[in-house]
Formats: sequence, structure tokens, C-alpha cells
Amino acid sequence: MPSESQIPIVSRNTSARFARRLALFYGTLFGLIGTHLPFFPVWLKAVGIDASWIGIITAVPAVTRFTVLPFVTAFAERHQSLRRAMIFTAFATALGFLLVGTQHRPLLVFLAYALTACVWTPTVPLTDAYALRGVARYGLNYGPLRLWGSAAFVVGALACGLLVDVIAAKELIWVIASVAGLGAVVSLALARLDHPKTVPAAHHSAKALLREPGFLAIIVSSALIQGSHAAYYTFASITWQGAGLGGLTIAGLWVLGVLAEIVVFALSPRFTLNPSALVVIGGLSAVARWLITAQEPSVAVLSVVQLAHGLTYGLTQVGTMGLLVHHVPGQVMARGQGYFAACGGIVASATSILSGAVYARHGQGVYYVMAAMALSGAVLMWLARHRVAFSSEVATGSREENASK
Repeated sequence: MPSESQIPIVSRNTSARFARRLALFYGTLFGLIGTHLPFFPVWLKAVGIDASWIGIITAVPAVTRFTVLPFVTAFAERHQSLRRAMIFTAFATALGFLLVGTQHRPLLVFLAYALTACVWTPTVPLTDAYALRGVARYGLNYGPLRLWGSAAFVVGALACGLLVDVIAAKELIWVIASVAGLGAVVSLALARLDHPKTVPAAHHSAKALLREPGFLAIIVSSALIQGSHAAYYTFASITWQGAGLGGLTIAGLWVLGVLAEIVVFALSPRFTLNPSALVVIGGLSAVARWLITAQEPSVAVLSVVQLAHGLTYGLTQVGTMGLLVHHVPGQVMARGQGYFAACGGIVASATSILSGAVYARHGQGVYYVMAAMALSGAVLMWLARHRVAFSSEVATGSREENASK
């Protein structure tokens, strides 16, 4: 048996190994998103897919978030195979993008991409659930782990952007598939975690989550604040280009936002406010950000406003994960993440459709709607701040699990 002096060292080494491997996997996961999000539509157009089909095809991942995704996370949790599910979805995603790349007809691309999205979209909530279990197990902080995903998103987008000038647009799908393949290989190195201790009535905990007002307040308020970014994600580049900004300036504005997000994740271990307060601050920051954006500010002002992304997205994410890790039992964390992602998917899909209709008529006026959404999310979290400490069987299960460790 190891001596008492050796145990903390072993624990620290195990914790550091878990953190390094997870940070690397986060990097490949969001590096894939960084290459896919800006350039997958470019590939679709290059292989002859028309605009109407591009709109249908690119909407598929959002739909799978609230249809297929919750079932995948629930299946992984029921079989206590969270890490194995991450490995499976990573490899299936890589194979899926390879399959997509072999198709050029709209319907066949749609079908191949739909299959790929069914295994790809669950990977983020599975990884977040795995991360939060590690956070609870080793006393880590979520932000420093997650920041490597944001950093890789920037690197992936910039690298793929440079490749656009070097290779034919029809070859971009192989870049995307290669990054997915790298993620599959990295997934094999993910550290194993002990299965969470089972507690009485643990099999009821997943359903109890959906009956718990505090949990519902967490996922709905976060979905409203994060969903208020829909108009920004969809129309910011179009608006800036129409205002005469060059491609490099537009890319710089996007990068500013992600860099601010990285800083927030890095500093998050030093935050002393309650996680619910962080979500409220994130929501109120989004209100200010969208109200200023609606005024069509100058590039100088816009550059400062873009830095608010660290608060509107980053702080909201840190606060939400802090609430979930403290108030959702480990044995249902994956399903909790599944419900969270599904709620966000529903709100994001509906908001994207609404944004398109409002933007077509009122242009930048769409950001007033986004500000109202963010405000409603902040108000909901403020009103529910005393209810996020669960008092139901869910909380009981969480306390008993933590006591058993």
C-alpha cells in the first residue's frame, strides 16, 4: 500500500492526466467545429448544391439536438459507458464525414449528413458530462479545460481559411474529415472514470430532473441567453460585408469575440460569485451588447462590443456548468446535459427562423428581439436563484452520491 504522503501525489498525477487528455479532446472537438461551421457551406456550394438545399442540409444538426441527441446521452448513461460513447461517436463522426465527402447529389448529401449529425451532435454534451464528472471527482475547474476548445476553434477556422486560397473548395470536406479523424484517435487516450455510486431511487433521477423547477430554470434561462446569439451567428458577417468591411476585418471581429471567451474561461477559477449570478451578468451583458449592435456602430465601437462575447457566451456557459455540476447527480449528468442541449437546440432553431424573418424586414432591428430574449433569460435566472438549490429527490441523490465518495 502507498504511504499517506504518496496518495496526494498519485491523486494529483491522475488529475493532471485526466485534465490534459480531456483538454486535448476538447481541442479536436471544437477544432472540427471551427473548420466545419464556416466552410462546410462553401464545400456544398462548390459541389453544385443550390441555396435551398444548403439551407435544408445545414439545419440538420440543430434538429438532431432535440430529437436524437437526448436518446444517445440517455443510452450511454444507462449502460454506464460515457467514455465509450464518446469514442464511438468520435469514430462514427469521422466515418460520417468521409461518407459525406463521397456524395455530390443533394438528397444523398442530406442523408449522409443527417446520419453523421446523429452521432456528431451528442459528442459535445457527452464530453461536458464527462468533464463535469471529472470536475467533481478531482476538484478541477471547468473553464480552464473548456478554453482549449475555444482556442482550437480559432486555430481551425484560421487554418481552414488559409487553405481556401491553396486548395480547391471541393477538397474542403477532406480537411473537415481529417480533423474529425484526429479527434477519433485522441478519444482513445481519454482517462477512465469510476462509475458514479448508485443511490436509492437513482433510476428515477432522470425523470425527476424534468419535474424539478430549478433544473428547468437553469436550462431555459441559459437557452434564452445563448439563443439570443442566433442573429449574430447568422447575419453578422453579412451585415458587416454589406457595410463595406473587408474579409480580414470581419475575421478579426470574430476572433476578438472568441479570444475574450478564452480569457473568461481561463480566469473562471478565480470567480467568487454564485454561478446563478454569473448567468444573470451574462444575460444583462447580452442585453447591452445587442442594443449597441442594433445601432450599427463604427468598427472601433464594434471591436469593443465584440469583447463582450466573453461575458455573453463565456460567462453564461461557466455559470450554467457551475449550476449543473452542483445540482445534478453524477449518475444522470449525461442525461442532464442531453436535456440541456435539447432545450438549447429547440430555442436556437426557433430563434434562427425568427431572426431570418425579422432581419428580412427590419435589418439590424433584429437585435432588439435578441436583447429581449437575453433579458428574459437573465430575469428568469434572477427569479429562480433560490430554487436552483434542489430540494427534491434529485438533490437527495446528489448529496448521497457526494457523501459516498
